[in-house]
Amino acid sequence: MTNGSSPRRATIVHGYGATPRDHWFDALAADLDAAGFTTAIPALPDTLTPDPARWQAAVADAAGVPDENAVIVAHSLGALTVLRHLAALDGPWRLGALVLVAGFVDRLPGLPELDAYIGDGADVTGIAGHVDRVTVLRSDADAIVPAGHTDRLAGLLGVASQVVPGAGHFLGDEGVTRLPEAFAAARPS
Repeated sequence: MTNGSSPRRATIVHGYGATPRDHWFDALAADLDAAGFTTAIPALPDTLTPDPARWQAAVADAAGVPDENAVIVAHSLGALTVLRHLAALDGPWRLGALVLVAGFVDRLPGLPELDAYIGDGADVTGIAGHVDRVTVLRSDADAIVPAGHTDRLAGLLGVASQVVPGAGHFLGDEGVTRLPEAFAAARPS
């Protein structure tokens, strides 16, 4: 259900080493566009050497202050960046849906080069209270983000992770070029 005050808009945020054209991002954007959303996939700068301030500024430019007609879908390191953006918002705000795919707030054992970016994660206290629908997706076969990391994030947000069997880290080269679970979670019932 949407109100007439603003158009439905979706922001899809990629992760480390990715571009807006990778994996399932284009397909999800096309599905959301067809469902009546205006969709943006911002290109985060220097994806192989991410800078937290620059990435958060890019997300802020793309997503802005959300409203109940807005949806944010984020993958992996993009999820941490989105959570930091939402935690930094001042004043009242509401988000229709937040979909985090292979999200985490803890350091990754297999990617110590991201330790400085990840730091102490993000304080997600209170974020879920501003979001109508929170969905956290993970695979049962993710070699990059341990299942426990994503499950912990889901718990911090007051939800249970939804498991997408065999999806790896949700990468195109793992065969994930469409993610219907993200589309289903993003669009209103």
